[in-house]
Amino acid sequence: MTDKMQVLRHSEHTLKTALISKNPTLVSQYEKLDAGEQRLMNEAFQPRSNLFEPITVHSQSDWISSHPEAPQDFEQFFSDRYRKAPCPKKHIIYIQSIGSLGNTRVISEEYIKWLKGYCEAFFYGLKVKFLEPVSVSATKCSFRVNEHTQNLQIHTGHILAFLKKNKPEDAFCVVGITMIDLYPRDSWNFVFGQASLSSVGIFSFARYGKDFYTSKYEGSLKTPQLTSSSDYSIFDNYYIPEITSVLLLRSCKTLTHEIGHILGLRHCQWLACLMQGSNHLEESDRRPLNVCPICLRKLQSAIGFNIVERYKALVKWIDDESCDESEATPKSSSEHVHLPKPVEAFKDWREWIIRCIAVLEK
Repeated sequence: MTDKMQVLRHSEHTLKTALISKNPTLVSQYEKLDAGEQRLMNEAFQPRSNLFEPITVHSQSDWISSHPEAPQDFEQFFSDRYRKAPCPKKHIIYIQSIGSLGNTRVISEEYIKWLKGYCEAFFYGLKVKFLEPVSVSATKCSFRVNEHTQNLQIHTGHILAFLKKNKPEDAFCVVGITMIDLYPRDSWNFVFGQASLSSVGIFSFARYGKDFYTSKYEGSLKTPQLTSSSDYSIFDNYYIPEITSVLLLRSCKTLTHEIGHILGLRHCQWLACLMQGSNHLEESDRRPLNVCPICLRKLQSAIGFNIVERYKALVKWIDDESCDESEATPKSSSEHVHLPKPVEAFKDWREWIIRCIAVLEK
C-alpha cells in the first residue's frame, strides 16, 4: 500500500516552538535543563537528525489520515487543566492480568515481570506493581464469539468498570492486560485496547501473536454456540499465543503508548514516535519504541526523571536476561525454571538508545 506514501515534514521553526514554546516561563524551564538534555531534545528540529525522523504516512488507512486531530505541543500539554499527573500519594502503575497470559503459570508470571520491568524503565521514577491475577469470571464481564474470527471476546467497558472498582488508593493508574480479544460494543469488530479518564485501561495482546490471522490459530471455538452467557468455563483452556520476542515488543509498545495517554500525552503528529496513533498492526509495527523529543519533554515534566538515567535503565532491561533476580517458579514447584527474556526484537532499539546516551554525555 505505498500508492499514497507521503512524508510529513514540519519546519524547523514549528518543531522548535512545539518543543520549547514561546511562553517565557516554559522557555526558562527549558533553559534550566542540563546541556546534554537540551542537546538531545534540540535534535527534534535539526533537519538532518539521524535520531528523530519525520512521520511517513503509508496509505489513506493510516491513523493520521483517517483520524484528523489537533496536534498537542508541549505548552498545550503543560497547561491542560484536565491532565492527571502522578503525585506522592498516587504514584504507582498497577498491572492487572485477566485470564492466563502464558501456557503455564511460570510463563504467565515471567511475562508480567518482564512487562513490569520494562514499564519501570520507560516511566523511570514511577513504581510499577502487579495485582493478584484474576480469572475472566471474577470480572463478571459480558463476552461473545466474534462472527468473523469465531474467537471469544470480552467486553472492554465491563472490564474498565471492574478495574475502577478495585483500584488501590495509591494507584496513579491501573492497566489490565489479557490474551483474550476485546470488543467495546456490539457493533464493533474488535479493539486492541481502551483507556478511560478515571486512569484505568485494558489492553489485549491476542492479535499480536504470530498466527492470530491465519488458519493455524487455535483460539476459535470448536462449537460456536454458547451454553450460557454466564458460563465462564468456556475460557478455561483458551488458546494463548506463544510468547515470542515480537509479541513481547508489541506488548511493551502498547502498554507504554496507552499509559502515555493516561499521563495526558495525546497522539503525536510531530515526528516518528511511540505516541503516534495506529489503525492496524502493520502501522503499529512501524511506530518506533521511543518517544520524540516533544513527547519526551512532556513525559519528563510529568514524572521528573533524569533522561540519561532513564535511557540507561532501558538498556539494562534489554541486557538483563531475566529482569527479576527472584525465583521464577512458585516455591511449591519442584524445579526452578529459568526463562530467558526474548529480547532479540529490541536490539535495534538498544543501538538507538546508545546513540542518544552518546549525545547526552558528549
